[in-house]
Amino acid sequence: MHHWSFKLRRDGVSALSESVVERVALRYDSAPARRRAILDEVERAGFVSVTDLTRMLGVSDMTVRRDLRKLQHQGRVRVVHGGVSALAGPVFSPAFAGRAGLEANAKRRIGQATIGLIPDGATVAVDAGTTAFSAVQALPESFHGSVVTHSIPVMQLLLSRGAVRVVGLGGELLSSSQAFVGPRTVEATKDLRAQTLLLGCAAADANGLYVASDNERPTKLALMDIADQVVLLADSTKFRASAPVRLCGWERVSSVVTNSTLSDDVQRRLDELRVTVHIALDHEEQTTSANP
Repeated sequence: MHHWSFKLRRDGVSALSESVVERVALRYDSAPARRRAILDEVERAGFVSVTDLTRMLGVSDMTVRRDLRKLQHQGRVRVVHGGVSALAGPVFSPAFAGRAGLEANAKRRIGQATIGLIPDGATVAVDAGTTAFSAVQALPESFHGSVVTHSIPVMQLLLSRGAVRVVGLGGELLSSSQAFVGPRTVEATKDLRAQTLLLGCAAADANGLYVASDNERPTKLALMDIADQVVLLADSTKFRASAPVRLCGWERVSSVVTNSTLSDDVQRRLDELRVTVHIALDHEEQTTSANP
């Protein structure tokens, strides 16, 4: 398998490393070379957005989509809304895949930054959502802990990680998020404990966190109740978004991992509560803490 190396410029836009740039003409001067690169990246990540592939390969959106159709026709990948999924990896619903393709680079950076907060051997609860899924994707092969989750994509992804113990929470399947929810899911959290919860939300402001539906709220709260610390994973768009259902106040959150500085009112509230903020940067300066 080829291993692709990336770096991030200060403006937050990913760029191929010099070693890859030197080989671009050799690697991508033909369709077979591009498709091999696509297969390698899909095998590594499980899901890759069309936007990321166009950036990685340095070709047009139309060219990437033509390559994806060819690979799907050959039975080598599964084309889903917004990108491409591995056949043997998680099977994304159109709604989940669409969200995964939004702010994909930021979510990848947040996922990678989150790994530094999870010691090997820890028990980690993972909320449903594409940013939390990115953090699980970033777990190193050396991770030998346990994962508690109601997310089907997370369960599927970890099938290939034999060293990770997975505790799945059943219940009613919510197709839009590909996660189990409802009273049975909440009941399944009883007598469980996690050191860290990787939590997602639909929106956040100075008053707290919000979700899109009442269906999600009880399960998220139950996971928060069993965790020693709650780490919110939220890209910068979540702090500009709106959602109708209030999940909780910031007092329930231990730390935040995001990809940009926060607004003054949000940062002021987090400072009052001593909530640590980690801003995911490039690989040379992975995280910075707003609260030393």
